[in-house]
This record gives sequence, C-alpha cells and structure tokens, in this order.
Amino acid sequence: MAHIKVENISIAGISACVPSTVEENSSLPFFKGDEAGKFIASTGIERRHIADVKTTSGDLCYKAAEDLIAKLDWKKDDIDCLIFVSQSPDYLLPATSCILQGRLGLKEGCYTIDISYGCPGWVYGLSVIASLMSSGCMKKGLLLVGDTPSKFKSRNDRTSWPLFGDAGTATAIEYVSEADPMYFTFSTEGVSYQSIIIPDGGARNPVTESSLKEVVISEGIARRPLDSEMDSMSVFAFGLKRAPESVLDILEYAQAEIDAIDLFVFHQANYYMLEKIRKKLKIPAEKVPYCLQDYGNTSCATIPLTLATQCSDILTNKKKKVVATAFGVGLSWGSVLFSLDLIQCLSIQ
Repeated sequence: MAHIKVENISIAGISACVPSTVEENSSLPFFKGDEAGKFIASTGIERRHIADVKTTSGDLCYKAAEDLIAKLDWKKDDIDCLIFVSQSPDYLLPATSCILQGRLGLKEGCYTIDISYGCPGWVYGLSVIASLMSSGCMKKGLLLVGDTPSKFKSRNDRTSWPLFGDAGTATAIEYVSEADPMYFTFSTEGVSYQSIIIPDGGARNPVTESSLKEVVISEGIARRPLDSEMDSMSVFAFGLKRAPESVLDILEYAQAEIDAIDLFVFHQANYYMLEKIRKKLKIPAEKVPYCLQDYGNTSCATIPLTLATQCSDILTNKKKKVVATAFGVGLSWGSVLFSLDLIQCLSIQ
C-alpha cells in the first residue's frame, strides 16, 4: 500500500448540498410485493435525492462552496486553490474546476484542477490538496467533491438505480503550522477495472447508435451501454476484504489504536456490508455514522456528506480523531487518519 504523511494542514469546515427531489425506494415500480422492504432492510437505503436534467455535480458543489465560504467569512481573494473531484463533470472540456473558479468569483491566480475519481475520490482529493498546500505557499483551498450518478444509471435496472443518489460537497482546507499530521494509505487493483464500468462514451468505445439502445439483461434489469454496470458480488467481496485491511494499515502507519479514534466514516455503499466491516474490526456502533438511509450511495461525496449530516454537533464542539475509508470503482481503495478541531460543519443545504 502507498503511504503519505502530510503536515501543516487543517480542515476548517465541511458543507454539503443535495437536490430537492427525493425518490422513495418503497415507491419504485419494479419492486413487487415485499421486495422493496427486503431491499431497504439489506442495503439500508430508504430514499435518495435525484438531480433534474439541468442540475450538475458542479452546481451542487458550487452551492456547498458558496455557503461554506460565507460561514467561514473567508475572502474569496484569499483562496489559493480549488480541486474538483467527480466522475460526472459538467463537460468533457473545459475542466469543471475552471468553471467553478469563475462562478465563485475566485482570483485569477487560483490554482484549479479536476480529478476524475469515484468512490474513494474524497480521500484521494484530500491527499492531493493537502500535499499541494503543505509547504505554505498556498494558505487556503477548496476541495469540491460531488457526483450525479443518477445520470448514468438506468431507471429500469433494479440492481443499480435504487442504490445511488446525487450530492455535492465542499471541504475548506487551511495551512496551519501546528496542525496534527494527516496519514494516508492507498491501493489499486486495476486488473479488475471492469467490475464497475460505463462501457461506452469514452475514447475506447465512442458513442454509436447502439449505445443509445436499452438492452434487457434479465427480468428487472435493462440498461444501455451508456449506463454504468457493476458486478455486485465481486464488488461486495472486494469491499469486505479491502476496507478492513485499509483501516488496519492506516492505524499501523499512524501508530494509533482503534480505541483512540473517535469516528470511523466509511464510504456509504451498503449497510449490510458496512456492518460486517464494523463488526470484523470490532468498532463500537456509536463510532460509525451512516447517512445512506436518506441519501443512498453518492459516490465520491459519501464521506463529507456523512460528516456534514450526521456529525455536525460533535465536530463543532470538540476535537475528534477520524478515520475515513473508501473503496470502489477502479478498483481502488484508501484511508485517511486526521483530526477535526472545532470545525464549521453546515447542515444539508
């Protein structure tokens, strides 16, 4: 596993934004009889927020960023960098980070970059912006992480559509010379890249007429080659194996004990899976917050969304040590151990 230690970086605040449209899984037409109840019981996902056709991940992150900047009373001319992490950018080009720099009214000297990443995207993005700022050349930065996975799912795919929701988040980063170190660990299993994939639409398989045609895979499962597909059983086994390994590795690297960690925040993939991971690691339930009941799997946004919606009271009142672990598309996974010290944590917008 790759290890990184970053010093002099502190998280000043976290905010999140979700679309106003809420879809209840109990009302989905492809569930018959008590199927919806069984699905909700196993996944923990009751409802999700779905973006309309015109709303993008950039829009959601923009709103989260505007609210957080105002809450922190930051001057926009003091923001030195903006990193945008998503697998649903506003355009193929230009980079959404450039667009957001303009929309937010940040200075022309603001460093901007897009990172294309899914489920572990917040952890990867945090490592990049923290490393970028750790020398002190940049004092304030924004990590904007969001996705609209609903735009790349088939409404006729019962294995995928009920799992995913849309969200955008903003994490404010500051250079602070006395901040506790951040510790990161990362791994990649690229030979399994087809386990989660959108087959068409990229340079490998450009869009053709057949890309637009929905194909019936089996009863209750129909999708286009432009929709994402997932080998659910192999991904479940992957998460169950790699997430605990990653947690134990980051604790060993940081020379920390499980009991010293206040919160363990996991990528919100599936309640049944996460509970198996929690029990395997013997972590008390009160240390593992979940937000998937109301938001589902929001891809790279799940960790900051969980912190913003489930942990705001404790994070604004007392310093906490946190381990965040994410795993998924790539296949890739990673963890970060960091401190949150009386941060601004905005309610869902």
